[in-house]
Amino acid sequence: MKVAIVGASGYTGGELLRLLAVHPKAKLSGVYGSGSVGKTLAEVHPNLTGIFDERIAEPDYDKIGKQNDLVFVSAPHGVSMKFIPKILDGGARVVDLGADYRLKDMKIFEKVYLKHESPEVKGVYGLPELHRADIKKAKLVANPGCFSTAAILGLAPLVKEKLIDLDHIVIDAKTGSSGAGSSFSERTHHPVAGANVQVYSATAHRHIPEMDQELGELVGAKLKVHFTPHLLPIVRGILTTAHVFLKKSATKEKLLEIYKKFYSGEPFVRVIDGLPQINYVVGSNFCDIGLEVEAGGNRLVVVSAIDNLVKGASGQAIQNMNIMLNFDERDGLRATALRP
Repeated sequence: MKVAIVGASGYTGGELLRLLAVHPKAKLSGVYGSGSVGKTLAEVHPNLTGIFDERIAEPDYDKIGKQNDLVFVSAPHGVSMKFIPKILDGGARVVDLGADYRLKDMKIFEKVYLKHESPEVKGVYGLPELHRADIKKAKLVANPGCFSTAAILGLAPLVKEKLIDLDHIVIDAKTGSSGAGSSFSERTHHPVAGANVQVYSATAHRHIPEMDQELGELVGAKLKVHFTPHLLPIVRGILTTAHVFLKKSATKEKLLEIYKKFYSGEPFVRVIDGLPQINYVVGSNFCDIGLEVEAGGNRLVVVSAIDNLVKGASGQAIQNMNIMLNFDERDGLRATALRP
């Protein structure tokens, strides 16, 4: 199967290439971008020296759609919506790593982001653990946000079974600097971030509507999560701690049994007896989930960990491609975490 990447020069583009290099069935047929046109992939991503020798080309979206089976789009929000319809018209299927097609309610999208230029185009929300059947049939898959992936997977079993107070879901997340992308910013500049912990978007992060949408669909009602992210002085990884309140008391063993049943057969979700750590998952496509029940109370703490660039972005995009093209879901994604 021929696959192409539009937006190959950023961190998620580089991760797509790193993972596709070991994929047994997907053949890279083209890499495209804007700011790095003419450069070789090795110039942009030195870790790919000797692996790929392609040059980044100026995209012709009509041709890209006609010449490929699937196209990954890794562009900033507000950009993908301008050309994805052209790629789809050419016949290729698309996995969009941006936010442009994640939200079903255009009013919410335009409130959080900007006016949508192709609202008639609909995508499937690309969280395989919840939407595998729809992803398999989809022409366009909207890859979830990194924070959304960790939070939704961490809470889905509890929400689905209506075991918690849905009015009081508090999520605290820690992330590495690569989540901000490859462009320079003061917040992620090493002298500022290197020995520091920063809170940002404390009450209004743009991934919150995804969490509300997906968790709300599980329970068949509107809900509102309360989410705050923090930047850690690390490069990769997300550790999410959710504080929720049980409607009825339950043991840790019983809750773990519910989680293991919910995620039975899932190749990339591991329910563990302890609490996850970031270095259990960095470099891999795994999401690890663990929990603790407060002694003598009804508070439940659920911890989930992912690599923001793999399960939180490019790895999940390849997982979605595998489902869409009828490959083994684990193809290209069998690497274990880098620990230590």
